[in-house]
Amino acid sequence: RWRMRLRSGVFASSCLLMEALGVALFLRGFFPVPVRSLSRRGVRGDPPAEPAPSGPGMVSNWTKIPPPLFKKVVIVLIDALRGDFVFGSKGKQFMPYTAQVVEKGTSYSFIAEAKPPTVTMPRIKALMTGSIPGFIDVIMNLNSPALLDDNLIWQAKTSGKRIIFYGDDTWVKLFPKYFVEYDGTTSFFVSDFTEVDNNVTRHLDRVLKREDWDLLILHYLGLDHIGHMTGPNSPLVGPKLSEMDSILKKIHISLLSKEEASLPNLLVVCGDHGMSETGSHGGSSEGEVRTPLLFISSAFEKRSGPLTQPEVVQQTDLASTLAVGLGLPIPRNSVGNLIWPVVGGKTMREQLRFVHLNGFQLSRLLQENTPVYEKDPGYEHFKIAEKSHGNWIKLYLEGNNSEILLNLGKKVLKQYLEALKTLSSSLSKQVAQYDVYSMLMGAVIIMEVLLLLLLSIPKALSSQAEFEVPLSPPLFSLLFYLICLVLCAVHVTVCTSAESLCYFCSLSWLTAVGVMMLISALMCGILSTIAKIFENSRLPLKNPVVSGSSWSEIDLLILAGTLVHVLSLGASSFIEEEHQTWYFLINTLCLVLCQELCRNNFLLKEWDPQHSTNVKQNFDRIGEVSECKNIDILAASNSKLGKATFSGEFLKGSDKWISLASPWIILICCRLLRSLNQTGVQWAHRPDFGHWLTSSEHKSELSFLAAVSLLKVFFLVQRRCSLVSKIAMALGLLGVYSYRAAIGNVVFPWQRDSQDISKGITEARFVYVFVLGIVFTGTKDILKSQVISADSSVKSTGLWEVYSGLVLLAALLFRPHNLPVLVFCLLIQTIMTKYIWRPLNCDATQITIMHYWFGQAFFYFQ
Repeated sequence: RWRMRLRSGVFASSCLLMEALGVALFLRGFFPVPVRSLSRRGVRGDPPAEPAPSGPGMVSNWTKIPPPLFKKVVIVLIDALRGDFVFGSKGKQFMPYTAQVVEKGTSYSFIAEAKPPTVTMPRIKALMTGSIPGFIDVIMNLNSPALLDDNLIWQAKTSGKRIIFYGDDTWVKLFPKYFVEYDGTTSFFVSDFTEVDNNVTRHLDRVLKREDWDLLILHYLGLDHIGHMTGPNSPLVGPKLSEMDSILKKIHISLLSKEEASLPNLLVVCGDHGMSETGSHGGSSEGEVRTPLLFISSAFEKRSGPLTQPEVVQQTDLASTLAVGLGLPIPRNSVGNLIWPVVGGKTMREQLRFVHLNGFQLSRLLQENTPVYEKDPGYEHFKIAEKSHGNWIKLYLEGNNSEILLNLGKKVLKQYLEALKTLSSSLSKQVAQYDVYSMLMGAVIIMEVLLLLLLSIPKALSSQAEFEVPLSPPLFSLLFYLICLVLCAVHVTVCTSAESLCYFCSLSWLTAVGVMMLISALMCGILSTIAKIFENSRLPLKNPVVSGSSWSEIDLLILAGTLVHVLSLGASSFIEEEHQTWYFLINTLCLVLCQELCRNNFLLKEWDPQHSTNVKQNFDRIGEVSECKNIDILAASNSKLGKATFSGEFLKGSDKWISLASPWIILICCRLLRSLNQTGVQWAHRPDFGHWLTSSEHKSELSFLAAVSLLKVFFLVQRRCSLVSKIAMALGLLGVYSYRAAIGNVVFPWQRDSQDISKGITEARFVYVFVLGIVFTGTKDILKSQVISADSSVKSTGLWEVYSGLVLLAALLFRPHNLPVLVFCLLIQTIMTKYIWRPLNCDATQITIMHYWFGQAFFYFQ
């Protein structure tokens, strides 16, 4: 047999490369491919003419884009504006002018449904291009490079329209050099609720008086910042909505006063996304995806009577609607259809022209992205409507003005609207479809490499750390060629019968066959390795050694819990409620630790006295060393018997009972923390202690709780710091409270609720100075212990000071009602170190995984 010896590093590198190939193939299938037009953005194609009537010599002369419906358009985008902020009780209370216009004014109101991910940059893309951005745009949201797809802003700029923008600088990055005037504001300083909006509003009076613009876009960020900091039920939400209402009133009155008889103006009010019950966004909860969409213009009929439930439209519908309203081509990649009431107030010929343009654009996009587009119901309906439209054009050009023409026009319009709805739905579903075949091929490679690595672990841990890779069985066996043949047959079948585009099928045959040969070789290599393991297991051992190692209940729980959590990520319901998995695991861990402590304190009475004495002397010596070095966690012993004996001898008197009670104390702490914040998806809306604390009526209670929590943090962290770091820690925590008081979350006893509210920039910088000072002091001590002297106590103090500096930073970043989470985190860590990990002599692996489990649980406790 041909064999090749590989060092462990070479073998691991080869596996890593194959793993990367599998992951890349899986991700390419997992992230939906966006629906894109094959035409480049810069090529302005001629718009389609009206459908040609049947019969000789009958030709329509309308081949251009219809003229605009509105002279000036103002888009007011209020970041994180939820539907109930306008149409609910808060809208009537805090936005009276907007509510009056919605109920009795000349307006149309809708609920625009946004697709996840509900973050700003993908939502702006959806609003301006009409396409559905993917989850990869969440990463791009941090950088926001220029948008190259066909979009409404580019179409308006190319048509000579003058665009002015004020607000979130994401627009400036997405659409560079498109605005004749702009002023961008940063969106990442979330503590700023006022200046970020004042920097937009300060331009309004001057701009509204001018006539040198056609499109004005305003993006307000203050409401989103309030949501991130204090949530949708914050007392700050009401005043911010009132501020937005006064701005909308000013814009609306100005547009009405400057209207001409020929063309009216249009005011559009919308949100890019909503806000969850905790104030965040990015997911798919109802509060995050449902945003208000208002069209206000004198061109619309005046409403009468109370507003019924607004109709639900898609956020992507805005691009095509505004394109028609401004007399622009519909963006090529748009999957939205026209919001009909906004553009439906024209003559029948104009109405049919609008829906034909929208249908032609959607059908062309479907043709360029679907191999069997002729079978699509939406395409079939569009062709039928287009034929009926041609018959209507024939009657119209013949001068027929009877009721037959009107009824036929209504019938054609209904056919078009049904076709648009079906086409838009088909394209939207295609964006959400996974490329299952590519995902499956990538997953097979990943699992094969993982299995090969697991089978190779014994060799990797041996002294030689070399692998014998069998070449002849994988490459020249009948099984190898059989697997290759089966995979090729599957590939041909899948690629010839697939109705949607598949990335793996689009690869060249040479590449695809190479991937299949890799899968076959890996499978044969795995089978060969397993056969060799069984063959070696039958050989007699030359030096049999009785293994004294055994797995404890803690080890089994850690392994089983980790596997259960990994498997739970395969179900979306478990992902949405992942906190329940972690709560269950840490509760179970506490019970197992309690059992282990009881066993070691009460059941270890019959050990060999001589061995017990020796082990006790060893651990006494280790205890003295660790006391000198100021180290919390003792070095682990390799002997299970030593562990047990040490555990029974180490704790005396009250410490023994505290150790036995510590798992129950931790369980009580975790149960209290679960009541602080509701999380997940199903129960996030339910009231909790955090909502009670953050309400304006309980600011004094929140202030007391925050002050006590910061005091506890100081006592739990400062005990091993130097005197200078202790003073810096105390001043830093005082700065944390001052920062929260400055922005109005808490109050000092001498401070009134309504005064001295600021942005807290000075106080926050004050805390950051002390964080950097403490971390710098700790780093200096660590370097000193490494370079100048080998004193381990100096190194331990340095590590602890770096740790305390990070705790101070966490105290600054935590919301004030979550400061008890930080206190309980430090308290549980102290209890486990002194009364659980040390008596049980847990090893580094166990302590690391327990830290990870509790860290995940404390993430959800926030």
